[in-house]
Amino acid sequence: MYLIRTVFAIAIVLFSHIAPAQNYTVSANKRYLLKEGKPFFWLGDTAWELFHRLDREDADYYLKKRAAQDFTVVQAVALAEFDGLEVPNPYGDKPLINNDPAKPNEAYFKHVDYIIDRAAEYGITIAFLPTWGDKVFKSTWGKGPEVFNESNAAVYGKWLANRYKDRKNIIWVLGGDRTPRKDSRDVETWRAMAAGIVAGAGGNDKVMMTFHPQPNREGASEWFHNDEWFDFNMFQTGHCRDSPIYENIQRSYNRELVKPVVDGEPIYEDHPVCFNVKENGTSSAYDVRKSAYLDLFAGAFGHTYGCHDIWQMYAPNREAVNGPHVFWQQALELPGAMEMKYVRRLMESRPIIERVPDQSVVVENALPPDERVQATRGSDYLFVYTASGKPFSVNPGKISGSQLEAFWYDPRNGKVKDAGKFDNKTTMKFTPPTSGYGHDWVLVVDDVSKNYKRP
Repeated sequence: MYLIRTVFAIAIVLFSHIAPAQNYTVSANKRYLLKEGKPFFWLGDTAWELFHRLDREDADYYLKKRAAQDFTVVQAVALAEFDGLEVPNPYGDKPLINNDPAKPNEAYFKHVDYIIDRAAEYGITIAFLPTWGDKVFKSTWGKGPEVFNESNAAVYGKWLANRYKDRKNIIWVLGGDRTPRKDSRDVETWRAMAAGIVAGAGGNDKVMMTFHPQPNREGASEWFHNDEWFDFNMFQTGHCRDSPIYENIQRSYNRELVKPVVDGEPIYEDHPVCFNVKENGTSSAYDVRKSAYLDLFAGAFGHTYGCHDIWQMYAPNREAVNGPHVFWQQALELPGAMEMKYVRRLMESRPIIERVPDQSVVVENALPPDERVQATRGSDYLFVYTASGKPFSVNPGKISGSQLEAFWYDPRNGKVKDAGKFDNKTTMKFTPPTSGYGHDWVLVVDDVSKNYKRP
């Protein structure tokens, strides 16, 4: 008996020193993310300045509010954009000693620790950017200074990952809104940082990681798609209205080396459209809502919402860019943010992992973005989004069941209207309850025999 107890005690000691298993994994079909083995719907918010500009009380207020609004992910940056190396956090701490990435400031990162841990308590995942891209190269905007090279990027990445390897609510995001330059060592610097993170965490299987690029055709896959550390592709739409990012999502979805894909920075709510407020006005709830459904139905595994007033945590007597309108606390209640919970509710109402994009579901499948009709389906259900309430026809035989039942889902309020029952043998024409600018709708069609609850 003594021998058994001794062996058992030794085993406990040994296993207690094994790094914990990665909390996030990619699904077996390589299309979706799992959290603790269950489908994880990424509903993100861009809070880039969270660690840098908010004190603990404000950070707690923000996280609690977003959790109550059903967000699952917050995207935030350790070395922030707004002069994040020279302007201290609310407690007077800068992130690096002498701007040396190999010498992180313990006091600054204790504040980061607090926010990450509070996010975990609220059930929120932190999509964690080690640095904004202007610290690798400044480009035409951003204050820098440029402090990273291949050597110190690896050291910094390893230090961060070792610090946070026991936190189970982190997904790593490199890049920080930069396109690696040709004829430079930018790609090698980012790869060095990724290698440092992998080493600090204890292996590729202990981290989930991607890269946040500027707008482009291929997303981060343009540089890193075949890298072992690169778990899923991320796009940025930019801030112009009706950009057909769904085409890029679909292209990424169809790559031969299959990896999940997400739009990590679509058009923000309350942002000058194409950075020209005088001619184009500011983006609306409709703009951000339309982006979410088109991206998801084109094959994205989740979606990131963004708000111009929130990403920079706009407040009195604080430097701002591109004319934010309301302070961040008030912006938390903007309608586009409030409507994101209906996106999540719909996507989680039916089996997620088997869902595929399928434009063959609808006859009208080549319309422009402002009138786009986009379709996705599982084996026994389908969703069709019509961006302006335009009527469309659904082809038969795309899902199981001899009898089908249809509903109209209102993306503005999550309410449902009956759309009738029909057989699965003939093409059916559907006319949404309303139409025109801002009158988008989702048609939900189920195999009656599955007895799904109304979304």
